[in-house]
Amino acid sequence: MGVAQDERRLLTELFTAVGPDAATLCDPWRTRDLAAHLVLRERRPDAAAGILVKPLAGHTRAVQDRYAAKPWDELVALVRTGPPRWSPYALLDELVNAVEFFVHHEDVRRAPADWAPRSPDPGRDAALWNGLKRTAKLNYRRSPVGVVLRRPDGAAVTARAGANPVVLTGQVSELLLHAFGRERCHVEYDGAADAVAAVKALDRSV
Repeated sequence: MGVAQDERRLLTELFTAVGPDAATLCDPWRTRDLAAHLVLRERRPDAAAGILVKPLAGHTRAVQDRYAAKPWDELVALVRTGPPRWSPYALLDELVNAVEFFVHHEDVRRAPADWAPRSPDPGRDAALWNGLKRTAKLNYRRSPVGVVLRRPDGAAVTARAGANPVVLTGQVSELLLHAFGRERCHVEYDGAADAVAAVKALDRSV
């Protein structure tokens, strides 16, 4: 099994444990909304376009709300079984879902106040690092200052070119979550105070 399948399994187990109305880091979404988003993304390409294209967002919301209204066990089962065979997500599962399911798994894990990061995992972190390298420039494109993402071993990704950049250091999982706009992550900032403040305030949504 790959990282995408591992994270899908862990997330659906957590969905079952916490129920449909638990908080997530995707506020104001509850767990039923997050599950509906994942199902829509893999099963309704006509509606998934509205995730990124604002004029289509109304159709996306309507479809997602219909999924969210399904019985919880049925909705979780749709997440668990994954995309139909004809879906591009079935063919490219590890490439397109490893980061997606890791981030959303953490959205549920880290919602409680007593959250804690998971221990590093070489296989998982390698996949997440590859995903981070693919998306870092997009996630930090609005930054007015340079941004470098650095692992504890010194490997780094330049997310935004610029003089005297802010360097964020942390485990791969924490850097990835920061890149996707999550504040509940453990990273260290190194740079001028005003530049660090700008990065902390940055809209990092895709």
